[in-house]
Amino acid sequence: MTTSHHATGPKRSAPKVILITGASSGIGQQSALDLIREGHIVYGAARRVEAMAPLIEAGGHTLALDVTEDASMVAAVQQVIEAEGRIDVLINNAGYATYGAVEDIPMETGRRQLEVNIMGLARMTQLVLPHMRAQQAGRILNISSIGGTIHTPLGAWYHGTKFFVEGFTNALRLEVEDKGIQMVLIAPGLIDTGFSEVLTKELTRNEKEPAYKPLYDGLRNADAQAQSAPGTVSKAISKAISARHPKTIYRAGKYANLLYVLRRLLPHRVFDKMVLSMVK
Repeated sequence: MTTSHHATGPKRSAPKVILITGASSGIGQQSALDLIREGHIVYGAARRVEAMAPLIEAGGHTLALDVTEDASMVAAVQQVIEAEGRIDVLINNAGYATYGAVEDIPMETGRRQLEVNIMGLARMTQLVLPHMRAQQAGRILNISSIGGTIHTPLGAWYHGTKFFVEGFTNALRLEVEDKGIQMVLIAPGLIDTGFSEVLTKELTRNEKEPAYKPLYDGLRNADAQAQSAPGTVSKAISKAISARHPKTIYRAGKYANLLYVLRRLLPHRVFDKMVLSMVK
């Protein structure tokens, strides 16, 4: 574990102890930095500890964490408890997207997608719950996506994991809210985290069956829409942490609300046609 002095500057009277996974880049790192600046005690966790150097410079802490390894997750939670005596907020942010036709994706690849996006999130949640129950207080923020509401071609594995995150979070809320633990979903829209570049590599790596070539080509060539900065999601996370009575879900970023409304209003077939028209 790497630590440094807490951030200087004005602090809240009761800074929260926050553990955030996937803090080496994108939304995770931006959120960690912003929460440190707000005066919270932040532990950023990820496999690439060296990539979290900005957190140390800002006054935070870093932990080595692999959400596919149980011992790593147990150790990370225990280190925070030993150092701080409590965990007030867990932000389950670690995750990635596997893209390709279901017929093309090896089961081993799909299994890893589930391990990171589903089992890692579930296990980290399971590990902090006893401590939060003992405190009779706590907040767990699960980072979902507009991809947990809508669906796109070649994204079955990814969308499946995000639909899980939403169902898991909503069901768990019924189990723990009366124990002082609040479950919150954060559902970003289109966010500039380098996803387009990753998507292109994913499609190139996974494309095999010629029958799906039109979809692969369409998704690769789809017009890149303007995306929101990661700070947009960070602001939503901050609101979810500071609110006395947080909403059950915060939607943030480009098209997050629009796509949600369209999906709820349009029949499946109509929505399908709309999505397919965007990749042709």
